[in-house]
Amino acid sequence: MEQSSHEKAQDVSGHELILSSRVIDTPVYNREGERLGHIDDLSIEKVGGRTIYAIMSFGGFLGIGERFHPVPWSLLDYDVAQGGFVVPIDQSALEGAPHYEADEIRELGGPKHLAYGESIYGYYGAYGAVPYW
Repeated sequence: MEQSSHEKAQDVSGHELILSSRVIDTPVYNREGERLGHIDDLSIEKVGGRTIYAIMSFGGFLGIGERFHPVPWSLLDYDVAQGGFVVPIDQSALEGAPHYEADEIRELGGPKHLAYGESIYGYYGAYGAVPYW
C-alpha cells in the first residue's frame, strides 16, 4: 500500500509537527510539477490554533507588484520528493483567485474575516475547500 505524503513527511522528519518558520518560503507547485510561488505567511486561528490559510506569494520584483493569495490550508499537500507543497490549481486559475496587496492581507483575520472567507472559499470550493467556520 502506498503511503500518503503526510506519512512520508512523518517518516523523513521523525515527527508530525513543523515550525512555521520552516513553512515560510517553502515552494508551492501544481500537480504538473510547475512552481507557482512560495508560502509567504500563515493565517492561524487564534483560539483553536488551526492553520486556515497559507498566504502564497508570487509575481512582482523585489516586493513591488507582489500579490498575496490566501489559499485554504486544506488544499495544500506536502510532497517530500519536491520539497514543497502541491495544490490542485494551475497558474491561470491561481491568477484569477482572490488576491490582496500587502496592506489588505493584514485585514484577512479582522472584523470582516467572514466576508474575505466567503470570497476565498467561494472560489476554492470548486477545488474541494470547505469553509472553516
